[in-house]
Amino acid sequence: MSPFAHMLRLRACCAPLLGMLIVATIGLPVAADEPIVKPEDMPGPLKQVRIDQHLGDQLPLDVPFVDQDGNAVKLGDYFTGDKPVVLAFVYFECPMLCSLILNGVATSFNILKFNPGQDFDVVAISIDPDETPAMATESKAATLKRYGRPDTGSGWHFLTGDEAEIQKVADAAGFGYDYLPATDEYAHASGIMIVTPEGKLSQYFYGIEYPPKDVRLALVEASSNQIGSLVDQILLYCYRYDPQVGKYTVLTMRILRITGAVFVLGMIIFVWIAIRRDRSANDAQSHTLGAA
Repeated sequence: MSPFAHMLRLRACCAPLLGMLIVATIGLPVAADEPIVKPEDMPGPLKQVRIDQHLGDQLPLDVPFVDQDGNAVKLGDYFTGDKPVVLAFVYFECPMLCSLILNGVATSFNILKFNPGQDFDVVAISIDPDETPAMATESKAATLKRYGRPDTGSGWHFLTGDEAEIQKVADAAGFGYDYLPATDEYAHASGIMIVTPEGKLSQYFYGIEYPPKDVRLALVEASSNQIGSLVDQILLYCYRYDPQVGKYTVLTMRILRITGAVFVLGMIIFVWIAIRRDRSANDAQSHTLGAA
């Protein structure tokens, strides 16, 4: 059979498959916009309790803090240019929400193959200036216990500081909170930020549960592909971070391009193998006739 005939047969048998691939790809789920509560719609005391995305903004790295071991540190100590950072604003004696945030972080990280201290760092800043390094130590121990990888302790940093210094970093990150004297508690939103190794805000994730796939892509993207695999880079080509919903959403056209490229490559390989087989068969036939 001639190569041209092979092409016709290939086109006839693969056209329906290509159509099914396109339909299936177009049908991939895309995250829908979710309503975001505007600050002006909040009750009076809670208007400043929000998270505003300051994507691309630089954190003030010269701000002093005290870590869980009582050491004087600066925020910039955790942004050395080689690893992205997961940043969380909490307070260690929070009766409920903050523990849920830290538990959500540990649960999400537990599924990742990346390790704190090796591939990225975690920085949790207390928004309560009255909290102490001892409280930070206790909170870190509880989080590490839930995480289940005690050898990654060097990658977790729980910081306390003065009110003005805390506020400076929180303002730069767009994290709003308010102290409630009546209950001696802090009202605050829940979420985490992914920050580049240079200290620039890269992505925000809201709530108390953080999809491991999205967190992984965010860490790879924030590191400028210094961590992760080829598969992660392909996924980043097919997904885009949507700041409106705080998630990675599917880029359907890019998936179609990859699907089409793979399909065309498969066709080329198939035709090449078919031609090689025809030539081998013809050569064998010619050899047989010549011998006869």
